[in-house]
Amino acid sequence: MFSQALSTIKTGWLLLRSVAVISSSVATIVSTVLPLYLYFPISGNQLMITFTLLIIGAFIIHGGLTHLLNDYIDDQSGTDAHSPAILSGGSRVIQTGLMSSQMMWRVGKGLIILLLMTTAALAVFEFYKLSILLAIGLWGAISYSLPPLRLSYRPFVGEWFATFPSVLFLGLAGAWLTFDTLPEWAVQNAAINAIFCIAWVMVHHIPDREADQQAHPIKQTSVVWAANKFGPAFSRLPALFYFAITGLCAFWLGVERIWAAFGMVVIVAIAIRFIVKMDVNDPQQVSNYEKIILVLAMINAVWLGIFI
Repeated sequence: MFSQALSTIKTGWLLLRSVAVISSSVATIVSTVLPLYLYFPISGNQLMITFTLLIIGAFIIHGGLTHLLNDYIDDQSGTDAHSPAILSGGSRVIQTGLMSSQMMWRVGKGLIILLLMTTAALAVFEFYKLSILLAIGLWGAISYSLPPLRLSYRPFVGEWFATFPSVLFLGLAGAWLTFDTLPEWAVQNAAINAIFCIAWVMVHHIPDREADQQAHPIKQTSVVWAANKFGPAFSRLPALFYFAITGLCAFWLGVERIWAAFGMVVIVAIAIRFIVKMDVNDPQQVSNYEKIILVLAMINAVWLGIFI
């Protein structure tokens, strides 16, 4: 029983892929909650409850459900079987025999049903904001991986219609649950962190581009589309595109948040430099650079949170 418990814990830990969740979901939560703590007369208990609630939700939906569904579908299509599997290629719990594909699907369906019931219950008891946030998270996880939409298998659509709204509203949540209206700095932080997240996800897809092309159906991510359209060297193009958009948001921040804009531009410039110099045909190097970019994502989120 002890051995089985350890195996279950290990499987759950691998499925969560905590580094990715912390670099995206937790970072964007901090980016909004930190200013509430630093600059607004809000009780510590209220902030802690809000922060804890959002963290739990992020790990359940972005860490648990999203990765359960994505691992299941990518195993069915075959792309994970061909992945170099350094940082990309799923949690590997199916490939290493820790969990069967059928069991993963059963757990995923059960979690969807539980979260749908929770969403409905929150609406019935008039916790409308929480219900909306949970519904958006569910949409992101389900639409990203499951047929018939399977948005992650379509270039540009997956990141804009599944990933972006899911991370955006998680970033907005702290301020939205605290205030009657959303302050502009919260909208700016949430949007910038969401685009930054999409940018590093594009780096994440680079080592898998050949595996994705062998999938059935083909997993035509934006990276695969760019590589097929312009050549393998251009598989970095989507990441550069999204980082360029992130950098241009400095004009949105304007002189009112000049220090936030300056720091963000520096961080984005560092990320772009790594992407330009990386060898896209070396999965190990790409993954090493991705780790650096994940750290930059967290620094950027905290920086935006400090300078509002």
